[in-house]
Amino acid sequence: MLYLIGLGLGDAKDITVKGLDVVRGCSRVYLEAYTSVLTVGKEALEEFYGRSLILADREEVEQEADTILKGADVSDVAFLVVGDPFGATTHSDLILRATKLGIPYRVIHNASIMNAVGCCGLQLYKFGETVSIVFWTDTWRPESFFDKVKRNRHSGVHTLCLLDIKVKEQSLENLMKGRKIYEPPRYMSVNQAAQQLLEIIQNHRERGEEPEVTEETLCVGLARVGAEDQQIAAGTLQQMRTVDLGGPLHSLIITGGSLHPLEMEMLSLFSIPESSSDSQSVNGR
Repeated sequence: MLYLIGLGLGDAKDITVKGLDVVRGCSRVYLEAYTSVLTVGKEALEEFYGRSLILADREEVEQEADTILKGADVSDVAFLVVGDPFGATTHSDLILRATKLGIPYRVIHNASIMNAVGCCGLQLYKFGETVSIVFWTDTWRPESFFDKVKRNRHSGVHTLCLLDIKVKEQSLENLMKGRKIYEPPRYMSVNQAAQQLLEIIQNHRERGEEPEVTEETLCVGLARVGAEDQQIAAGTLQQMRTVDLGGPLHSLIITGGSLHPLEMEMLSLFSIPESSSDSQSVNGR
């Protein structure tokens, strides 16, 4: 059996009781290590689970899935995913591969950022299509996701923006020369996402378009959701450019415009003070 097991969002103890029982009985246990991260490291997971873990990076999962599936037809193999197993399409591909090989599978779900964002008070059924915001480079500055944000906003629904994670990435030079040298991990912050959004807004204006989202659009920044030190900040997109939410992982919500009174009351718990300085720090809740 192949088990895909969600780990939740916080620390080692967020795994379900069902998931922990399975992990302790498997012959091999893989930890997916590129679509998200926990606030604790591999060693803390191993200590709590009582099992050694095999790190599975993007290359192995996407190109060498047969290594993970090897022997899963005669013994139990677990594949651990931060959040919920279906938080990334890669994991659907793993199931399809297993099915073609005649390997049965079972999914053990857990909390993910897709539903945990409700902690800020915005109602989950009022969210539209989720988007990803990637790090820009000198030669690649994609804006296509902004069309989805505009459509959501026009429909009056909120947009969850998942912010870029760069783990085990190679520079162009090392990639071309075949050198297995990797860049330090990078995690996009709410500040960086807001800055890129503000530049996109300006680009639209320069083309004679008035964007659906502006500097004054109400947004919510979230950091380390599910952890004891999670942070939430509600304010304008302009304010998101300078608010300090600490370490990764960050997410950003662009509200849909028309908010329910209960949503407004909840967001008031996390409002950024108008008189804050340019470098704003928010208390966690």
